[in-house]
Amino acid sequence: MATIITDECINCGACEPECPNTAIYQGGVEFDALDGSKLAALSDDFFYIVPEKCTECVGFYDAEACAAVCPVDCCVPDPNLPETEEALLARAQQIHPDKAFGDDFPSRFRAGAGEGDAGSDGAAAGAPTPAAAAPVAAAGAATVVAMNPEDALLASIPVLDDWEVPLTCFRCRGQFEVPFQFVKPGTVLHCPHCGGSFVPNTTLYQSIARRVTRFYDSWASELAKIRKRREAEMDRFEGQLRAGLDDLKEDVRGLGGDDELAGAPQRDRGFFG
Repeated sequence: MATIITDECINCGACEPECPNTAIYQGGVEFDALDGSKLAALSDDFFYIVPEKCTECVGFYDAEACAAVCPVDCCVPDPNLPETEEALLARAQQIHPDKAFGDDFPSRFRAGAGEGDAGSDGAAAGAPTPAAAAPVAAAGAATVVAMNPEDALLASIPVLDDWEVPLTCFRCRGQFEVPFQFVKPGTVLHCPHCGGSFVPNTTLYQSIARRVTRFYDSWASELAKIRKRREAEMDRFEGQLRAGLDDLKEDVRGLGGDDELAGAPQRDRGFFG
């Protein structure tokens, strides 16, 4: 046996559509065996996982998809019957004979397992946080610090975690927005219109995360190019300014040494000059 669902299950149903092997069924519902036959439900009270169809998502994800979306953490590997990565991959190959599993197949047994595509905190590693980069004046400070154009632009864009993700309730079709940091698999959201619960699944989260982080990475890259060009232009301008100041200083020095200046000692030119 691989992953099991404990009796803490609240029957939210978030896990069922996430399983790549269709190994999860609602309590009381017959399941499809590998040979195509229908067999009696393994539980009448809550969702259950068919052990011979569970691969702990080896070959598909770097963590169990059901565990990732479960709001009460009741999807856990059976501690009494652990299985090796090799055994789970062999089962995945048996269930999916038409799928090619390369040497770099995803697995929770491998380094970095469970971190997901967008990081455990819902943001891509190293993702920019624009508002945080803007200068912040101390409370009660009288001096106003002027921002350069880049920092002003950064201040106008929300940090990635605070970006409002527009969602539509599948019950009442009402529209509402949720900060990106809360659109995670397993997080229970509530529609402000009808009060119905909504649990983002892994597919939805990864799709939104890829799109949002792609935007942030794109503008951050372009902004970095603008900064670099601006710095190069400022360096050229500074060089020209210093050269101009040196020339100006020489010109003024020549004027300051002119013997026709008022107060300068005059050479005696005689009566006829």
